[in-house]
Amino acid sequence: MHSADRRQSADEQSRKKGGARGPSAGSAYPAPVERLIVELGRLPGIGRRSAERLAFHLLKASTDEAMALSGAIADLKRSVRHCSVCFNLTDTDPCAICGDTRRDRSKMLVVEQPKDLIAIEQTGMYRGLYHVLMGRLSPLDGVEPEDLTISALLSRVDDALKNAGGEPIGEVILGLNPTLEGDGTAMYLHDELAGRGVAVTRLARGLPTGGALEYANKAVLADAIEGRQSMQ
Repeated sequence: MHSADRRQSADEQSRKKGGARGPSAGSAYPAPVERLIVELGRLPGIGRRSAERLAFHLLKASTDEAMALSGAIADLKRSVRHCSVCFNLTDTDPCAICGDTRRDRSKMLVVEQPKDLIAIEQTGMYRGLYHVLMGRLSPLDGVEPEDLTISALLSRVDDALKNAGGEPIGEVILGLNPTLEGDGTAMYLHDELAGRGVAVTRLARGLPTGGALEYANKAVLADAIEGRQSMQ
């Protein structure tokens, strides 16, 4: 086992021990500090030492700075939800993209996660609507069609009233990550959309196989959108 793996394993064991029972009774830190360290240690990629550094940073910060972070977290949990049309993250319903009358509402680009949508939006090359699946099919991991927003996607295609602006969808663009699971999800959607009177295309393979949309640069994403191809 590599040293990094051993450190990560030790961090996970530390989080499990601290997270399961709360702050340790024998901690040298005051109870509020220990509690903050434990909670920060629950975040992905944050071990005990990183949590301690973050906690001390907040201790040194001004009250206004610390409370601004607290307020941002509280506002995040109170206000952000999924758009009822496309399932993008939003603080309004429908989201700003679905509510934008300047966009081509006859086109729908299907992505796995909101972060993929954001990556494509940053290219400025696509002006249609989106649909976020909230994952991808992975039978080995127990992720089946009913675990995703596939039924809502098909409803938008079948019933124009369920699409933004009540406009019929004419093209569904599959923008799934070029991985084994992503390709499997794309084929499933292609089969489900067959016979529904819509064109089904997918992003061109300018995206590297095994890669992820969030890590692709703007030029690669722009080329992929412009060179999308029909699925046979």
